[in-house]
Amino acid sequence: MMDEGIGRMHDAIPSLPAEQATLCRLMSMVGKRMDEGLEEKLKPHQLNHSEFLTLMILHSRPDGSSTPGELCEFTSQGSTNMTRIGNALVQRGLVSRGASAEDRRCVLIRITAAGRRFVQKMLPPMFPHTEAMFAGFSAAERKQFSRLLRKLAKNLDQLDAEDAS
Repeated sequence: MMDEGIGRMHDAIPSLPAEQATLCRLMSMVGKRMDEGLEEKLKPHQLNHSEFLTLMILHSRPDGSSTPGELCEFTSQGSTNMTRIGNALVQRGLVSRGASAEDRRCVLIRITAAGRRFVQKMLPPMFPHTEAMFAGFSAAERKQFSRLLRKLAKNLDQLDAEDAS
C-alpha cells in the first residue's frame, strides 16, 4: 500500500524522489514500532523513553554523571523537559543532582547505586526482544546497516548545521 501510494504521488509529481521517500516512510514506520515496543517494555518499570534514555546515558558514562545541558543534547530534550525528567528520577532515587566538585556553579546529574542496580535488573529481560528484531540479519548485514544509518545520521547533522547558518 505504501509503495502504491508513493508511486501515485510520483506519477502526480514526477520530481518526487520516490526511492528516498519510500526509505523515509519505512524508517518512520520502523522507528514508531520500535518506540512503541520500548514503551511497552518500560511501562512495568514506570519509566518513559526519555527517562530510560537519560538513565542509559548516565549508566554508560565513566563517572556516571552529566550536566543537564549535555543530557538535553544527547536525548534531544528541551531544558524544561530535562528538569522534569531529572525531578522524576531524583524522586525515585535513581539519580542525584548536585554541584560539580570542580565548579560549584555547574550542576551535575549522577546515577545512584540504586539507579545502577535498577538498570542492571531491568535491561537483561529486554535483550531477547532486541535480538529478535534482527533475526535473519547476518553479522555482516548488521554491520552494514549500522554503517548506513550512521552515514544517514551524519547527513542529517550536516543538514541541521546548514539550516542553522
